[in-house]
This record gives sequence, structure tokens and C-alpha cells, in this order.
Amino acid sequence: MLNNIGLPGLLLIAVVVLVLFGRGKISSLMGEVGKGITSFKKGISEGEEETKRTDDIKHVDEVHHADLPEHADQGTHPKTDLKADKDRV
Repeated sequence: MLNNIGLPGLLLIAVVVLVLFGRGKISSLMGEVGKGITSFKKGISEGEEETKRTDDIKHVDEVHHADLPEHADQGTHPKTDLKADKDRV
């Protein structure tokens, strides 16, 4: 049913809406729609930036953890052997 509207039908609908609501009301409505679209785009870009920052922080944490040596014995320090010092006393 809506496939057969065409350009003359759309113009007729536009004229009827203009007569019913007036130019001022339609203008303010379109302004509100524009503000809503702008706000939506801003929210999307902020969400993408937040996701990127979170991913960067995770990546930095992974890099720092990769630099640390893994120890089988948790009682030793990575740079010095504390158990060897304790055994000498």
C-alpha cells in the first residue's frame, strides 16, 4: 500500500501536515530531531573512545605482566635469591 504513494502523494501529505501544525511547530520539531541526532552521534563517539582507552589499559597491563619473570617458588625475589642469603646465616 505504501509503495504506491509517489511524489504527488508525498507533497500532498507535506501540505496537510504544514496546514495542521503550522510552520513554527514543524520547525521546532525538526530542530529537536537534529539535536537528538547530534547527541546520539556524540554518545557513540564517546563510547568508542572509552572502549579504546579500556583496551589500551588492558594492553599495557598485559605488556607489563609479560616483562615479569615467572617463579616456581614465590619466596624468591626476581633479582636476588633470598633463600640463599637465609641459608648462609
